[in-house]
Amino acid sequence: MSVVQLEDVTKRYRNGDGWSNALSAVNLSVERGSIQGIIGFSGAGKSTLLRCVSRLEKPDEGRVLIDGADLASATGRDLRSARRKLGVVFQQFHLMRSRTVADNIALPLEIAGERPMHIHSRVQDLLGYVGLQDKQHVYPAQLSGGQRQRVAIARALATKPAVLLTDEPTSALDPETTASVLDLLKRVRDELGVTILLITHELNAVRAICDYVAVLDSGCIVEQGPVEQVFTRPMSRATERLLGKDLHLSQLATHLGKPSDHPDSVFLEIHFFGADATDHILFDVARSTDATFSILHAQIVNLNRLGHGSMLVEVSGTVSALATVQDRLRARGANVVIVEPWQNAPFTVSGHA
Repeated sequence: MSVVQLEDVTKRYRNGDGWSNALSAVNLSVERGSIQGIIGFSGAGKSTLLRCVSRLEKPDEGRVLIDGADLASATGRDLRSARRKLGVVFQQFHLMRSRTVADNIALPLEIAGERPMHIHSRVQDLLGYVGLQDKQHVYPAQLSGGQRQRVAIARALATKPAVLLTDEPTSALDPETTASVLDLLKRVRDELGVTILLITHELNAVRAICDYVAVLDSGCIVEQGPVEQVFTRPMSRATERLLGKDLHLSQLATHLGKPSDHPDSVFLEIHFFGADATDHILFDVARSTDATFSILHAQIVNLNRLGHGSMLVEVSGTVSALATVQDRLRARGANVVIVEPWQNAPFTVSGHA
């Protein structure tokens, strides 16, 4: 079931004497309890999308449904009620320098008119949850970047929102701190059941915790789906540009001409997931067929804590043997694609394994 539904969301800004679209008819459905990544280059419209979802800005067209309530058209009390279902973690934290850590976390509860005893209890719970019990009387200027981000996440969770919006939550953090912040966000989803929209340009953050990803380019969503699908088989040019060549092996294969001494060979792009990523599937298949294998490229990465192995393999043999290889790989759960390379391309690969 979708907790966030964007329907034809459009946002325009004045540009000189005319207008330009920062967002153009954006449609997106976010499943309850999922972590949805939004990626794109600078200027793609990511931050504008977050502001429209949170109703910090009003879309010019379309609907923004949060648990069925349309924030785009809501006003007054209805808008305030609907926005309580959202927590926002801003890119620059936006903590109040004159308030302590505890007072920053308490702010949304004070605005909501909660009783002081409830505010104190909730703040203490959140301080424990994000691991900052010993920092409650400290001011933001005395905290590290990672600690300030934890305060911002705790403040966003203060009113027990159904959806957490995060804008570049790991930008400018070192790798160790980034990993700890991503672990915290995943705990928020797993333990508290909060749906998360992660808006970022950092692909490693998406790989680490996102279930789904949408690619934003020039204000339009050009591709969306499960992370493993989008990252391993990108369908849009914008996604390919974002990913580079690290996972899309067919781009490497397009530079390979059919070897003259193996006229009956094919290039296979093979993807394994989970435990299969580190299993000996290719070796087992090679032993049980008459085909000859040459590994041109191989790597293992994590996609949402799921091992993902990718390989580009040249397989030589009879038509029957090649068909058997593909069938047996697929029977073992591998995603296998035949890659058609350009002929006679000026590229060589040395050291076949």
